[in-house]
Amino acid sequence: MTLFTPLMFGPASRQVFGVFHAADDHRGEHTAVLLCPPFGQEGLRTHRFFKVLAERLARAGVATLRFDFYGSGDSPGDESEGELDGWRRDLCAAHEELRRHVPHAAIVWIGARLGATLAVLAARNGLCDPARLVLWEPVIDGQGYARLLRERHVEAIDTTFCIPDLSWRRSLAREPDALPEEALGVRLSPALQAQLRALTPQSLPLTALHDTLVLAPPDDTPTAQWAAEQQSRHMPVRLAYLSHPLDWTSDPYPHSAMVPADALSRLQGAIHE
Repeated sequence: MTLFTPLMFGPASRQVFGVFHAADDHRGEHTAVLLCPPFGQEGLRTHRFFKVLAERLARAGVATLRFDFYGSGDSPGDESEGELDGWRRDLCAAHEELRRHVPHAAIVWIGARLGATLAVLAARNGLCDPARLVLWEPVIDGQGYARLLRERHVEAIDTTFCIPDLSWRRSLAREPDALPEEALGVRLSPALQAQLRALTPQSLPLTALHDTLVLAPPDDTPTAQWAAEQQSRHMPVRLAYLSHPLDWTSDPYPHSAMVPADALSRLQGAIHE
């Protein structure tokens, strides 16, 4: 049976919650994985997926740590305090916590959506040093990402209430590029709004220090172009296409898989490629 340990870690002024999944077979513990979750509703949507992935990795002999960024999930803090710089520090604190449990393992970061973006920012900062990055559909256009969240928020309101609140639709039509204060039930702090506005492919250069695998759907041209730009800079990055029936922002029933097996297998294998 896979053992898991709930824990709190990080500075006393900024503790975050995580779950450590010990490897079933410690003899093969040469690699460990840090799971970096998405933001907001996307994080809620993939919570079970990352739990199952952590259990699978642990059974395969790979110790794994999953965690919630400050002000999200089961971590302390308020949503109003959420912003990229603090979350980047949380990621490094999680890296050090995993290092404490498996001091000799090479640590691979698997990040999804905004969690993948934060992995790029944290690795580039140099305060924590992963052996490898696996970036699953990273957010490289913050303005476009916020717009998507806002559109999905309005769609959710339309389908949730018997009488839709047309003011949301009018606001979206009047200011299509405005950054929302709330997206699918999660508040975007003023700091986070400003950071997303400044988040562009050009603001996310990879470094030569970390082998990187980017996973994106075949129709994601912007991510493919970003990966190609990193390759042109001679960065050790590879793009691979991954299609899956997981809708990042939807209720999983009945149109979207909760834990798609193909995505599980792809991410589990990605740490050894």
